[in-house]
Amino acid sequence: MAVTVETLEKLERKITLSLPVTAIQSEVDARLKKLARTTKMDGFRPGKVPMNVVAQRYGYSVQYEVMNDKVGEAFALAANEAQVRVAGQPRITEKEGAPEGELSFDAVFEVYPEVKMGDLATAEVEKIASEVSDAAIDKTIDILRKQRRTFAQRAMDAAAVDGDRVTVDFEGKIDGETFSGGKAEDFQFMVGEGQMLKEFEEAVRGMKSGESKTFPLAFPADYHGKDVAGQTADFMVTVKKIEAAHLPEVNEALAKSLGIADASVEGLRADIRKNLEREVKFRLQGRNKQAAMDALVAHAELDLPKSIVQSEVDRLKEGARADLKQRGIKDADKAEIPDDIFVPQAERRVRLGLVVAELVRANELHAKPEQIKAHIDELASSYERPADVVRWYYSDNQRMAEVEAVVIESNVADYVMSKAKVTEKAVSFDELMAQPGQQG
Repeated sequence: MAVTVETLEKLERKITLSLPVTAIQSEVDARLKKLARTTKMDGFRPGKVPMNVVAQRYGYSVQYEVMNDKVGEAFALAANEAQVRVAGQPRITEKEGAPEGELSFDAVFEVYPEVKMGDLATAEVEKIASEVSDAAIDKTIDILRKQRRTFAQRAMDAAAVDGDRVTVDFEGKIDGETFSGGKAEDFQFMVGEGQMLKEFEEAVRGMKSGESKTFPLAFPADYHGKDVAGQTADFMVTVKKIEAAHLPEVNEALAKSLGIADASVEGLRADIRKNLEREVKFRLQGRNKQAAMDALVAHAELDLPKSIVQSEVDRLKEGARADLKQRGIKDADKAEIPDDIFVPQAERRVRLGLVVAELVRANELHAKPEQIKAHIDELASSYERPADVVRWYYSDNQRMAEVEAVVIESNVADYVMSKAKVTEKAVSFDELMAQPGQQG
């Protein structure tokens, strides 16, 4: 029998389903009989509970299960016969006025949209490039040296300068009252490294051990401590100790302490260059992939299935609750979070997913086994035991699926770049690293 699919609006469709009452009752009876074999009830031996008693206790729940199963099966068969691609879950409601001996249901659902791709030759994409300079290597070495610096106490008459570590007691008051977090003893910080607010650092810079000073400090309006944000406090600070920092020399000893195989300055610089080039490559891939995806989405027309957008919103909300819980927020899993916050992000993700899927299907951009292997090998190469990392990826289907998705995205980005009008732009290493990193 032909299935009639009614179009309601845009992607929304409706199919009417009919089920014979006898088929449902027959399945209910069969399940109750199976249940009776193992049912335990006071006053009866196991498996000897009368059918009418079993039906009285479990009949409603079994009826509900059978109805769900049978209606679900009928919908799947009807959708398959009508050759519709169902997006999300259908909303099924029972209809009144069904013929005698039958039950009727309306199944309202959405279908996947038709994706209309524009001419990618008219798309404009900016592709960035960057290189690892000697200055970037020098900067990285300085960071590594600071991580291994030692400190020696200065003379009592020495003034604190940038690069020193100071130990202080301080107390801040607003309107004569000490505020939460405004008082500390034996507090250490590095002068000139932005660990404290500018006014605090300026007050301590030039002070000597044993000296005290009072000064006003205006908290920024966007300060993370909401109780004091935008207010001015009166601080008193006492310097208890000043220590000068001593950085290790750039020599073979430093290279050896960092575990460099070739324990020389040249080996150290080569190892740093290799690691920085890997990070630069991943960041460039991420930025350029995003630019390609933006161009792709801008050149596609499609309607979005509301059900899939809502599912994505729900997923994002759960992720937000998990993040709040990880931060120690009480009752984070019960937090009321409005859908509106996540709708734009959810819509973009769904739109991009549908467009990418269509481009992959139409142009055979699926991930090839050799591409997946190459990507895993590259990821593993930065670890001490690459073979273990490779096995770790191949041992889990979920991890492999994530790698496959990354490779497919790269294939799509390369395809878009091959068709679009691409302009190349060189960016400095510092500019590239200042942006949030994206794995490629």
